[in-house]
Amino acid sequence: MSLFDRFRRPSPDGTSLDARIPPGQTLTKGFPVLTYGPTPIVFPEKWACRVWGIYETGVVFTWADLQAMPRTKVHCDIHCVTRWSKLDTDWEGVRFSDFLKAVEARLGPLPASVTHVMQHSFGGYTTNTPLSYLMDDNVLLATTFDGQPLEAEHGGPVRMMLPRYYFWKSAKWLNGIEFMSADRPGFWERYGYHNNGDPWKEERFSE
Repeated sequence: MSLFDRFRRPSPDGTSLDARIPPGQTLTKGFPVLTYGPTPIVFPEKWACRVWGIYETGVVFTWADLQAMPRTKVHCDIHCVTRWSKLDTDWEGVRFSDFLKAVEARLGPLPASVTHVMQHSFGGYTTNTPLSYLMDDNVLLATTFDGQPLEAEHGGPVRMMLPRYYFWKSAKWLNGIEFMSADRPGFWERYGYHNNGDPWKEERFSE
């Protein structure tokens, strides 16, 4: 019996389990660790996130800055392009839209010309998304998973969390947000991953 069959059940909102697993995915109860390169070890008190790009000047947010922002909890399913899905995960952090308010408080209103965002990570990893992806209510700069501080192997102390898309679009070890007036590919996108990454459309790889 497969793991999927063993844990087949209706979801709390009445949606069947089958309907929550995107095409080509397999259910896991674990939390697989898939990382390109070494795992950065960043102590929270040393964490900082630089914001720059379309703004003429940039700004840096510290761990203390982030902790002072409104906190949001998100219960969601997550999906990895390597074909595993994990259901009913619990995250907490700062909603991206609230983070953006803090950016605008320091730098002024986001220019209307901004269409895309590049997420940057300790270690040099990047991934690109339309700004609209990040404005969903369940998108977080996440600092906890399952009620505990986010472990380094899963991107702690801070990772982006976009549950609507394949998980490579949720950059681990976040340390930079670049606002852009045009799209350009991030790390995996340059190596053949799909530019959008919608699991329900199986946007795994570019054509």
